[in-house]
Amino acid sequence: MHIKINKSDFLDILAKVQGLTGRKSNLAITENVLIKTKDEYIQLLVTDLESGFEGFYAATIESEGAVVINSRKFYEIVREFPSEEIWIQEIENHWIKIGNQKVQYHIVGMNPEDFPEIPSMDSLSLFEIDQGAFSKMIEKTVIISGSSDDKRPQINGVFFEVIEGDRILRMVSTDGSRLCLVDYASDKGFSGLMEKGLIIPKKGLSEVAKFLDGEGTVKIGVKENKFIVKKGRETIVIRLLEGAFPKYQDIIVKGNGHLITLDRKIFFSMLRRMSILSSETYKSVLFTFDENILIISATNPDIGESKEEMSIDFGGDKTEMAFNPKFFIDTLNVIEDEAVILFVSSADKPCLIEGKENKNFISVIMPMKV
Repeated sequence: MHIKINKSDFLDILAKVQGLTGRKSNLAITENVLIKTKDEYIQLLVTDLESGFEGFYAATIESEGAVVINSRKFYEIVREFPSEEIWIQEIENHWIKIGNQKVQYHIVGMNPEDFPEIPSMDSLSLFEIDQGAFSKMIEKTVIISGSSDDKRPQINGVFFEVIEGDRILRMVSTDGSRLCLVDYASDKGFSGLMEKGLIIPKKGLSEVAKFLDGEGTVKIGVKENKFIVKKGRETIVIRLLEGAFPKYQDIIVKGNGHLITLDRKIFFSMLRRMSILSSETYKSVLFTFDENILIISATNPDIGESKEEMSIDFGGDKTEMAFNPKFFIDTLNVIEDEAVILFVSSADKPCLIEGKENKNFISVIMPMKV
């Protein structure tokens, strides 16, 4: 293989795939990218065995072929290369020459035949979704991160389902201590996208978000046990997680309690100040709801204590609830409304948070024992 690429065309995409090639797997070859000629384009393939990426890009093709090269080193070479045009040539025994007349690298490659196959997604029904909306849906659900030590799919995945006559796409994420839910409504609907709800790995969705630039639409689909995102000549394939997602519907229902409207920025800043004394040992802060006042206090025997209050519209009995302030800060970071609404009932019941205007997103935070 002998091709010429443009630095500006490849630098961005090589940066985006580092999250996939940087993950450890059972095969060393997954730390590499596969580049091969395909008609008048070159095809770039990446996989970590759970998620796969395929992209087609313009290049000058002198001779056809394929090479497998270390993703991190290839990215660093392209990033630091002093000129726009870069030649890539396969030599012998899978060695690869990269450079031009003045700058040259000779890099050891691997056998392209050993690269894991990424399944074909031909004959697949795809559904359009706004890029910006999809990006925000991912952002609002992956704030609840997974855990490599926890093998439960409901912890490491985001639940996808279609509701309300196939008109609304819903994403739900939880770790047992909190839950985030976000909806996306489409006039075209999602009839035929999936027969039932499915669980998509959070780390795969985080990689998808890197390719969403907020303009136009992307296409999504489901084939067998894989979730597919297609944007122009780029496709991401994610293997679904097996298992059942917990029934979440009852926890998002507002029963008897109090609705409290707060200025998002003021509440956010208040929580940031009160969380200064939090630590791994002492994570909670105490919320005290009293007549027209909210007091947030923190006590850490190793550091000290703090307290701050703000005026609210609250006419119920005095209620004390302990929470992890980080959960509120994460939630407030992804709500765009100027005002938020808290729903509280009792010390052992969860707190629900949503924007005052936009009701497409809701966060549920469980209280802590003190």
